[in-house]
Amino acid sequence: MLVARRIQALRLLDKGWTITQAAEATGTYRREVRRVANRFLEGGVEHALSEEPRRRRSKLLDSAQTAALIAMVCGPPPEGRARWTIALIADEAARRKVVRSVSQETIRRTLADQDIKPWREKNVVRSEDRHAVRRADEGRAGAIRPAPRPERTGRSAR
Repeated sequence: MLVARRIQALRLLDKGWTITQAAEATGTYRREVRRVANRFLEGGVEHALSEEPRRRRSKLLDSAQTAALIAMVCGPPPEGRARWTIALIADEAARRKVVRSVSQETIRRTLADQDIKPWREKNVVRSEDRHAVRRADEGRAGAIRPAPRPERTGRSAR
């Protein structure tokens, strides 16, 4: 569909239409018609109809920084804090020199990509000296079974 629109715009421009008229007739923006026309003048029909390579942003955190960040949030939060927050992670990462500076949005995206939620207790690894919810025999808690229902008697038993 996109290629057909570009071809139509080039045909209309060849017939002497203005960029505005060609854009309205093809149902696109003047900017796109102008760009296709300029690409045609630079490199011909093939160049005008092809896609420009898109710029990729470089990653804000490399794999070592991401690993260090994840290791940091999987551990206990700083003294005086009950849990990690996005702002606390960003500040602490800069303080520990994991990164020079980092935005809260970068932290949020990194944690979301790794499916880590440090504010949830079950996603955090704690050392033995921290209190953990365990059964008396140090085993894991089993599945919760529904309580047995009392038998009905009398008229309501039907």
